[in-house]
Order: sequence, then C-alpha cells, then structure tokens
Amino acid sequence: MSKYFLVLQTVNETVNDFTSKSTNLLTMKRIYSEPKISTGGVDITQWNKLSTKQKKEALEKDWFIYYSFRDEKTGKLKRMPHVKAGVNRYHTKEERFEYLKTVKSALLFLLEKGLNPYKDNDLSNLDLKLEENHSTKFVQIVKEKEVATEKPTELTIQEALDFVFKLKYKTLSSTSYRNFENRINKFASNFDKSNPISSIDRKAVNEYLNDILINNSARTRNNHRTDLSSFFQTLEDNDIVASNFVKKIKILSSKAEKNKTYTTEQEKEIFAYLEQNDPLLLLYIKFISYNFLRPVEVNRLLVKSINLKEKKLSIKTKTNKLKTKIIPDILLQELPDLSQLNQDNYLFTPNGLGLEWVVEENNRRDSFSKRFKTVIKDHFNLGSEYGLYSFRHTFITKLYRNLREDKSPFETKSILMNITGHSTMDALEKYLRDIDAELPEDYSNLFR
Repeated sequence: MSKYFLVLQTVNETVNDFTSKSTNLLTMKRIYSEPKISTGGVDITQWNKLSTKQKKEALEKDWFIYYSFRDEKTGKLKRMPHVKAGVNRYHTKEERFEYLKTVKSALLFLLEKGLNPYKDNDLSNLDLKLEENHSTKFVQIVKEKEVATEKPTELTIQEALDFVFKLKYKTLSSTSYRNFENRINKFASNFDKSNPISSIDRKAVNEYLNDILINNSARTRNNHRTDLSSFFQTLEDNDIVASNFVKKIKILSSKAEKNKTYTTEQEKEIFAYLEQNDPLLLLYIKFISYNFLRPVEVNRLLVKSINLKEKKLSIKTKTNKLKTKIIPDILLQELPDLSQLNQDNYLFTPNGLGLEWVVEENNRRDSFSKRFKTVIKDHFNLGSEYGLYSFRHTFITKLYRNLREDKSPFETKSILMNITGHSTMDALEKYLRDIDAELPEDYSNLFR
C-alpha cells in the first residue's frame, strides 16, 4: 500500500476527532448530503457471499463517493460529480473500501468547514483548525487529489449517449440493444450533441413522442418512451442527471394486434399443404404447436439444444433465461437423427436442419415469417391477424379444452402452466382470456 494511503489514514484520525465535537449539524438545514460510498453496484457487507465472477465484475467498475449540494438558485439538493480520488488504481476490495472511507471523512470535513463546490475554493480561507503537521498533510491531499474542489462538470449529450450505450451493451441481448440504440439515436439526432445533457427537458421529450405518435402509432410511441425512460434512468442511477422525468410521461393506451387462433379446418388444411410443399416449415410450426414455443424461441434453438436421448430441449426464453422443456412423443417422432450435424449450428435454417447460417436474430425471425407469408398466408388468403404465433394460441386452446372435459378449471390451469411455461397462474389466466380459450356452454335454456 502506498505512502499516500498512510497519509490519508493519519488525516482520517484527526478528522474523526474533530467531527465528533461538531454540535450544530442537527440544528441547521444542511446544504449538502452526507457523502456515501458506491462499491461497484454490490452490497459491500455481503462481499464474502459473492461469487468470484461477481467480485471480479464489481472491481471492474468504478468505485467512488457521491453526494449532493444545495443549488443556490433552485434551493434543491443537486448531485455533484463523483469523487474517485484515484481509488480505482487499487485492485482489491479491502484497499478500495478503506481508501474511500478515508476520503469520505476528508470530504465531509471540508464540507463542514465551508467548502462550496460551485465556487473556486481557496483552502486558506476555510476554517482548517488542525495541528500544523496534520493541516499541511491534509491540504496536500486535497490539492493532489482535488477532493470535491473542482466546479461541477456536466456530460454533453454525446458523452451521455456513449456512457449509457456502453452499459446497455453489457446488459441487453443483441436484438434489444440494437433496438434501444436505434431509438435513442433517432431521438438524439434532434439536438446538438455538444450541448449539455441537462438541455434536454420533459417538454423536448414530449414533443418528440407526439411526433412519433402522429407519424406511427400509440404502441410505437410507447416503445420509444420506454427506451427513453431507461436511458434517463441509467443517467439518474449514475448521478449524471438529477431525475428521470420521462417516468412521469404517461403511457398511452394502445390496441394490441391479436393473433387469432386457427379453426380445426384451417389447421388441417395448412398442415396437409405444408406436408406436400414445405416439410421444413411444417416441422418449424410443429415446434410452436406441440412444444408451445414462441417463434423467436424456435429460431434460437441450436442442434445441441435438442437431447433426443433424454427427450428434452433447452431454450432461451423471452427474458433470455435458459429453460429446459420435455419433447413430447408426437414431436419426437418427427425428428430425424441429428448426431451427424454440427452441434453449434442453428437447428432451423432456410435450406435444412443444422446447416451453417450466420445471421442476426432479427434476420432469422424475419426469414421464417416471410416464408410463412409466401407459402401459407398468400396461398390461403389469410389476413394480418394470422401468423406463426397463432399456432401457439391454437394448440394451447385445444389442450386447455381437452383437459377441461374431466378436470376443474384450477386443475386444468395447474397442469397447463407446467406445460406452457407461464411463470404465474395470473399470467396464464390473462393469456387464456386473451386467446378466448374457455367459452361458456350453450345457455339457450336460460332464456326459456
């Protein structure tokens, strides 16, 4: 550990002794909040319970001290720039935390003695009544590390974009990140990116969202609002903006486009036609129908996702979690031997199973959606309310009604929930209502 750190420890002892004698902090309206320590997004008290990976990720992030100071114009507490003071040079939790505790005490001492981060502070004007040797060391620390003596600086719009994109790239899937980036960049193109991020206010966001609504739909407008809220929430969480004002902008009601279930006759006709004209697309649809997968989940299947021996498959769900499901015999009988295929290739590709196909997820999904439109929708003259997703609705409805013949609604839903993968009974019940899975019996007798 460096000599610099030892000096800070000495100062900390003096600061602790001084601040214990302060008597007026509780009787005055504080013009600053007590400095706090940020430790890489983890609870430092739970450090020993973290995995090696979690500890490594926490130490890869910046650790710092954050606090607020009352704005003389607005009278409100405003977040100040993070105080790092070189702490991230240290590579262990112990060194960083002890270092920041010392710097925190030093910063609190300066604030108590009249430090104002909005002004140029001459340390000689502050009431630093310490013993001479400690005073000299203390002033040297402040000058060397500029602990809270710089004027607050603000990120430009471009700097804020770069900062958020860097974080989101690590936390979102490739498709979600690309959608997020495109929407935020479209919004940011309306501004001079060299201006401070604070130049964007609620009015500017509202005007942008209104323009999206006029030229698109309420659903599209809401999607842009969601991503903008996520953008500003990340800035708020990292003390770059005071608050996420987008949260206060209302979500508009929008009419969702429903995928209708197919009739029994439609289902038979489509399957028979595909058996003769596109067996690959038929197998793709049977994964949706018999395994109740979403089309995007079928697109994510790799050859190695299928375990024919154990009759199981592994998929990434819409929340990007890995989930295991059984493969029912009715689908298992349709599958050929996959052992000779490249296990790392996608199961479904345009020209066959397990072939090389290097494209992004959106393109994989679009490929089979367009194929279904060309082969089925155009041939059978089906409207926009019918799609690949409709097969999932159709077969869940069929299964639900068959189970209901000799089981109560609760028993039926309990069995169904385990098959479809819905995480809660409420989610399943809402889904069944949306697809009109349960219809009442004939009630004609009630009118007689």
